[in-house]
Amino acid sequence: MLNDSLLPKHVQLRAALLKTIEDELQPGAMIPSERDLTTRYDVSRATVRAAISSLVNEGRLTTVPGRGTVVTRPRVESNLHLASFTQDMRQRGHRPSTEVLSAAVVEAGEATAKALGISPGDSVWEIERLRLADDEPMAHEVSWYPEAIVPALGDEDLSGSIYAILEATYGVVITDAHQTTWAEQAGHTYAHLLEVGETAPVMVFDRVGSSHEGPVEQTISRYRGDRYQLSMSLQRGPSAR
Repeated sequence: MLNDSLLPKHVQLRAALLKTIEDELQPGAMIPSERDLTTRYDVSRATVRAAISSLVNEGRLTTVPGRGTVVTRPRVESNLHLASFTQDMRQRGHRPSTEVLSAAVVEAGEATAKALGISPGDSVWEIERLRLADDEPMAHEVSWYPEAIVPALGDEDLSGSIYAILEATYGVVITDAHQTTWAEQAGHTYAHLLEVGETAPVMVFDRVGSSHEGPVEQTISRYRGDRYQLSMSLQRGPSAR
């Protein structure tokens, strides 16, 4: 039961749920169902939904399609640097894993051809993977590599670091990259793969990685906005006032 108060009931319930989250529940744990909460606190479902919605908007809870509402896990923080997903997650104390969704030789489209410095229609390996941290979907990525540089890439174990494969098998070392970042909604396809709502935010990274000889890789990654954040250091330019 909630105490009689001048505060609206959904505000009181939000405070009660927040205390439960902080004192009793671990990240990833499900909160009680709407029915349980209406009975426990003697409030309407509208009040329960308003309190939960407030905590979702604050980032304390996450709604997982098909499961319910869970306590939000802390975001994985990444400094902007050149590293594979596998390296990045291990450096932050997480256990990376990968589901290879597809690997095939396709014709390069115009955007990919331009990024890789090849001609439209040239053969490229297209690798689609789902990247996980501690068994939870973190990112979806599609990568393209010129077949002329990595002719048998599809025969390799693509569940780990492709950067390691490039170096060990083909002597290709990614030394630098250009990356463009933006945000968008997950949409139906990526919501299903990343286990988020269709309107959930995702961070998109379009990266072109190069060796000393030129472009080798284009990767477009979509990271869950509720599980990933970027950290960067900025310096004031000489012309700044």
